[in-house]
Amino acid sequence: MHERQHEAHSSRRIRVEHGIAHLKNWRALARHLGRREHMSDTVQAVAGLLSHQQTTDLTSTRQK
Repeated sequence: MHERQHEAHSSRRIRVEHGIAHLKNWRALARHLGRREHMSDTVQAVAGLLSHQQTTDLTSTRQK
């Protein structure tokens, strides 16, 4: 039981860590491509792209 809980926790944690890594990549782009007054729009766009990418990744993984 402990091993299953550990595996479930690790699975959730890795998704969060990958999400943070992706956000850091997008943050680097946002610094150079946008102006501060457009930052909230940029963050929403990045979040939408990341969400779409993760959904696509999950869907393709489940179909295998």
